[in-house]
Amino acid sequence: MNKLISAALAALFSAGSAVAAPLCGELGFAGLLAKCNRGEPIEITLGSGKPLGKGAIALQSGAYYEMRVTADGSAELALTGAQFFRAIWMNEIVINGIEVRPIAIDSLEFDEAGTATLSFIAIKPGSYEVKIPNTTSDSQKVAISIQ
Repeated sequence: MNKLISAALAALFSAGSAVAAPLCGELGFAGLLAKCNRGEPIEITLGSGKPLGKGAIALQSGAYYEMRVTADGSAELALTGAQFFRAIWMNEIVINGIEVRPIAIDSLEFDEAGTATLSFIAIKPGSYEVKIPNTTSDSQKVAISIQ
């Protein structure tokens, strides 16, 4: 699988798109999932009337990230961001120790308190956002850029 991902990224690099290199030069056996290629974890909090995050997030194309989405159970809330979720390669989503390996997602919805951890590789450069649907407040969305 790692060879397939590396081949896909090599095709992107050679296609002339503005894609940056991974965070480390020697990826080794683990490829893009190597420990040296991991960016800082991203924390998203779903809570009634609480901000989703602490500000804009900048990601490096070709780097591996984990996004922890934690709902406090104060309300039934969702997190949407189809454009962002299409700009990444999703490795897995872990919910209560259950690993889900999706091709793509549009949103996550929490009916009660809990945490979902999304691990992914940022791929397509651009500006995106994840947000609580049907809200207008800037605190209910997080701007994400992939460089």
